[in-house]
Amino acid sequence: MATHILAIDSTTAACSAALMLDNEVVLERFVVAPREHTQLILPMVDSLLAEADISLYSLDAIAFGRGPGSFTGVRISICIAQGLALGANLQLIGVSTLAALAEGAWRRTGICKVLTAIDARMGEVYWATYKRHDGVWLGEEHEKIVVPDVLAAISTDLTGCWATAGTGWQTYPTLLNHVGLKLVSGKTLFPSAQDILPLALHHYRHGNNHAVVLVEPTYLRNAVACKNSLDAPKLINGKLSASAN
Repeated sequence: MATHILAIDSTTAACSAALMLDNEVVLERFVVAPREHTQLILPMVDSLLAEADISLYSLDAIAFGRGPGSFTGVRISICIAQGLALGANLQLIGVSTLAALAEGAWRRTGICKVLTAIDARMGEVYWATYKRHDGVWLGEEHEKIVVPDVLAAISTDLTGCWATAGTGWQTYPTLLNHVGLKLVSGKTLFPSAQDILPLALHHYRHGNNHAVVLVEPTYLRNAVACKNSLDAPKLINGKLSASAN
């Protein structure tokens, strides 16, 4: 079945949007621009839809990076997705930021085992070990927030060749001290909406899409004050309005 999905991500310093038409990723916008996400994401989406000559109403679902990542970035991602979906009466698909990183590393290296680590500040990283099996990424249950120095002990049961992905490897060089592991850099620092789309398609085919009011972010760090202070984007005559920023 041909499926059309729009994906957005603002959970890290990168901001991106991508469009899948007929089960294929056809268009993407990507830029690393910290603190500019609210100014960039809606024009990106508008540009993608205009280039593809379709409207939001032609989509089957909207996917978004649900974290973990920057607290503000995660809130932007989910609030923008909710606003778009609400205006066009679409279902939402939340995709793990760490899983999207794994998909990006695999796309670049072909390695089916990926160690994902995002700088979580405060001397910690968002961490998960992902393995690709029959086209599906397994490992979401292992997502956690940890101090880098303890990862060598946590990872003693890992063997073989692994790709690395995420800003944690750059921020904390001690992450490389994994005895017995061959690590290959996939040069994947940030998640991309392009890599959210294949994961979202899998969720969509298995009915893992949700109404606007039922989606939730993933923070991992418990002490988070969830603020809903962002204005949702608006649809005017079927077109996106970036003035909601």
